[in-house]
Amino acid sequence: MRRSLLIAVGLMAAASTAVPDLAAAQQRRQGDQKRQEQEASAKRKRDAEWNDVQAPLPALRNAGPCPYVKVLYDAARYIDFKDNREASASVAYSGEIQGISAGCQYKDEEPIRVQMEVLFELGKGPQATSNSRTYRYWVAVTKRNDFPITKQYFDLPVTFPAGEDRVYVTEKIGEIVIPRATLTTSGANFEVLVGFDVTPQMAAFNREGKRFRVNAGQAVAGTTSENP
Repeated sequence: MRRSLLIAVGLMAAASTAVPDLAAAQQRRQGDQKRQEQEASAKRKRDAEWNDVQAPLPALRNAGPCPYVKVLYDAARYIDFKDNREASASVAYSGEIQGISAGCQYKDEEPIRVQMEVLFELGKGPQATSNSRTYRYWVAVTKRNDFPITKQYFDLPVTFPAGEDRVYVTEKIGEIVIPRATLTTSGANFEVLVGFDVTPQMAAFNREGKRFRVNAGQAVAGTTSENP
């Protein structure tokens, strides 16, 4: 905005003098040179002020980038097996984080405030003993590629309608407040992670990328093992 205003003022001044004399032209050159020196000095000062030596990443400018928000892969799915037997027929309850939308806001010396919406797909398997289930998930704030700062758990109670084996639920996380060490600390220095509260077996199952087909283990009529 300020740069546009300076250009407009310069154009108006030029229009007021149709044939500038030599002295006026020399004066303008001196003024231009002085202005360039001032701009260069201001740029050096601005770059020094934006240098965030406390951040674990290269210096970032606080132009408003939000923290990185993502699902932790090992905790992205929840699959509860009866008797710890990994088979589609042994699934009691399941869940998967389908997507996240997020936004943030901060300015001056204010902390970073993040709002999130998380979409869950939740399922009831053959070994389910009830139409109700309370899932548990967590939200953690970490320094990017570094240690966690805080972690909070949430309960998600779900009731499956009669005759339905899956539901979709959107959870709204009203506000996550992340303090900033200095005025120049950027939101890009942080990550917000989301995941189910899973057992070590569930985490290993997810890490190995295992999945079940709906008709796993069932014979398909009309198929043959012969090669064409």
